[in-house]
Amino acid sequence: MDARRRRRGHRMWWLAVLLGLLAGCAGAPQQATEPPAAPVTSSAQPAPAAEPEAVDIPRIGAHSTLVPLGLNPDQTIEVPPVAQPLQAGWYRFGPSPGEVGPAVILGHVDGNKQKGIFYRLRELAPGDEITVSRKDGSAVRFAVSRIEQIDKDTFPSDAVYGDTAGPELRLITCGGSFDHAAHSYRDNIIVFAVLR
Repeated sequence: MDARRRRRGHRMWWLAVLLGLLAGCAGAPQQATEPPAAPVTSSAQPAPAAEPEAVDIPRIGAHSTLVPLGLNPDQTIEVPPVAQPLQAGWYRFGPSPGEVGPAVILGHVDGNKQKGIFYRLRELAPGDEITVSRKDGSAVRFAVSRIEQIDKDTFPSDAVYGDTAGPELRLITCGGSFDHAAHSYRDNIIVFAVLR
């Protein structure tokens, strides 16, 4: 099965997967601000498939190795351990960063009574750089194109996981107000980025 069909097959169950996305985020509520969108485009050439090793986001001082994430037995997407909120993970059944399509990196806003790797994700702005180091020794650089704060009940599956013409990156964490009854945030912060 080629990569395009594999991505298309996974899109169908994303809505169900995303209902549980990052439900383990815990802690004090945050206010997220959404900067105005600015057009950021790319003419960069795709990179060959290579497993990502680490993510660096200089603007917010975020650096993490990347653990591969798959699916839980109930077909929800795995998330990095809440007990290790500074650990980010890459969804291994999607494109690798640099390949054509939307590569997805997940991280917690907080957990275990401490700030998470993506605690400051909402501070990114169009044009900010994200670098993903890969196990083949290469690195791919992305530029933020937009940031959205979306209610988890209306998660934009097609915009996040749908086919793209070139290599793109999505960073996802929790945000918005905290639902104490559900022990999770009500929204997701989603960063969209294109290959530089």
